[in-house]
Amino acid sequence: MDASEFRRAGKEMIDYVADYLENIRDRQVTPDVKQGYLRKLIPDAAPETAEPWDAVLSDVERVIMPGVAHWHSPRFHAYFPTGNSYPAILGDILSDAIGCIGFSWTASPACTELETVMMDWLAKLLGLPDHFLFSSKGLGGGVIQGTASEACFVALLAAKAKAIRDAKIQHPDWTDGQITDKLIAYNSEHAHQAADRAALLAHIKCRGLPSDSDLTLRGAALAHAIEEDKAAGLIPFYVLASLGTTGHCAFDNLTELGPICQAENLWLHVDAAYAGSAFICPEFRHYLAGVEYADSFNFNPHKWLLVNFDCSALWLVSF
Repeated sequence: MDASEFRRAGKEMIDYVADYLENIRDRQVTPDVKQGYLRKLIPDAAPETAEPWDAVLSDVERVIMPGVAHWHSPRFHAYFPTGNSYPAILGDILSDAIGCIGFSWTASPACTELETVMMDWLAKLLGLPDHFLFSSKGLGGGVIQGTASEACFVALLAAKAKAIRDAKIQHPDWTDGQITDKLIAYNSEHAHQAADRAALLAHIKCRGLPSDSDLTLRGAALAHAIEEDKAAGLIPFYVLASLGTTGHCAFDNLTELGPICQAENLWLHVDAAYAGSAFICPEFRHYLAGVEYADSFNFNPHKWLLVNFDCSALWLVSF
């Protein structure tokens, strides 16, 4: 495909996408295909020669669409909202065309600098404390992750590294492995499974704590667990608090959890993946009370902010 063919195919794809979104209400929301349906519709091996674009585009409707769950349909009410918008799609086109790998400032200055500015914008929109802003000239800042699961994992790894460093100050003869065996993390029993998955990948014990009648994790439950585990010779080091649990949209009590984490030197990560976008509205900011105690915070713009998947915003007090 050369530039001329790309122009023609691109216009056709834009038309297809616009027609799809304009008429998505008319499509069946969930597919009724059986597992394995797609394999029967395409060859067993990749073709030796390229197919014409028209054939590829026709296969989208013939092969792909019968098995698509249409998340953007106004009649789709499962799971959670997923972002999409015409500006976001256009942004993806430009990003794909530039195709830079922005792992450092040198690799692509504009990529790095735009990310830092936009993360500051988002933090200000949510009302996050200034210590999460690059512009504060402190050690904190934000970075885009793929998903909240990744953000939770990154926060846990950062907390683990800090806990090992702190433990070695008191016990310089302990190895990393010995310390890791003693570490224990906490979250609500209603936290997303990403919390348990992150602990599994990080080789960390993780304890789900009971919530109250409002499905909220409270300070008393955390304090009791810390006391028990310290008596058992473990090292409490990390708490994941949820603001908007996936199952119930419950909010853990940061104003109670935060001071305990601060007093016990526990890393507090706030997972607001589901409901974090709501904090843009001042009338919902009360759910954010206590966020000043957080060491890290994340939410998913790709849920409520019309941004294409995947875009999970993570802030840390210190890089």
